[in-house]
Amino acid sequence: MIDKIYELSELTDTTVFYGINNNNVRLIKNLNPNVRFSARGNIIKLARNEEDINHLYSIIEKLERYCIDNNTLSEEDVIEIIKGSVPNEIKFEHLILHGVNGKSIMARTVNQQKLVKDFDTNDLLFAIGPAGSGKTYTAIALAVRSLKNREIKKIILTRPAVEAGEKLGFLPGDMKEKIDPYLQPLYDALSDMITPLKLKEYLENGTIQIAPLAFMRGRTLNEAVVILDEAQNTTTAQIKMFLTRMGMSAKMIVTGDITQIDLPLSQKSGLIDALEVLKNIKGIARVDFDVKDIVRHKLVQRIVEAYEKRAKEPLVKQQDLILKK
Repeated sequence: MIDKIYELSELTDTTVFYGINNNNVRLIKNLNPNVRFSARGNIIKLARNEEDINHLYSIIEKLERYCIDNNTLSEEDVIEIIKGSVPNEIKFEHLILHGVNGKSIMARTVNQQKLVKDFDTNDLLFAIGPAGSGKTYTAIALAVRSLKNREIKKIILTRPAVEAGEKLGFLPGDMKEKIDPYLQPLYDALSDMITPLKLKEYLENGTIQIAPLAFMRGRTLNEAVVILDEAQNTTTAQIKMFLTRMGMSAKMIVTGDITQIDLPLSQKSGLIDALEVLKNIKGIARVDFDVKDIVRHKLVQRIVEAYEKRAKEPLVKQQDLILKK
């Protein structure tokens, strides 16, 4: 009798791989009675004769690869893979990755698809457009895909903590609790793509870092996808500081909506300044999203269009319309 150990990758969500109540583990054992199979944490121990062990070892490799790629592993999937066939996969031309429970995270619009394409050929991307156009969600999906493909070691997500009608000092809690509401949209996107336990693990060990922009100062960000969200609320100095953090084997995506600037009127948006200064530099791409990219409730598109229409009207006419109401 010989023993062999299989160590699951840190990218593998063990709760998904082992199944609900360890149902996948029991199924693997039942379908491979000639091998002693035990699993704990990310370690799987196999014991018995070498031929049977090597056969099951190769099956576990296939199961793990399927689990990582699809973020799901049902009992039906286990049976199909052990039988030697590939589970039926729904293939989409613009699929980015499989999220929680195998949910398909896709680039649904032309500009989302352009962002995905430009990500492969540029190290710095600007994604500019209105709320709900999917620019941040698509950017985070690309970062998670890169992590799953082992192209990077970290995902770093950041936002400027600019007060939009609320004062940080009056919010309850410590600094983290005061800052977290600004970062909640980033957590929401990640929770669609990574299961809760795995996301908690990544946040605890630093594989995924979510922090206010001020925390980027002095760092060199290597082997990472770094996303700056709500960049329209950065100052010129802040966005320059951020962009110069880029290290080796890193990519940056800067997202923002230049129609929603919360800075004082006397202060120029760092995003607008950066777009002007960097417009002719090779290796930098810009994708402009518009109302056609909005994938939220249909009313969101109409609301954005109404505000855009009003913004084009002379100020005097706007005031007259308000008074008539």
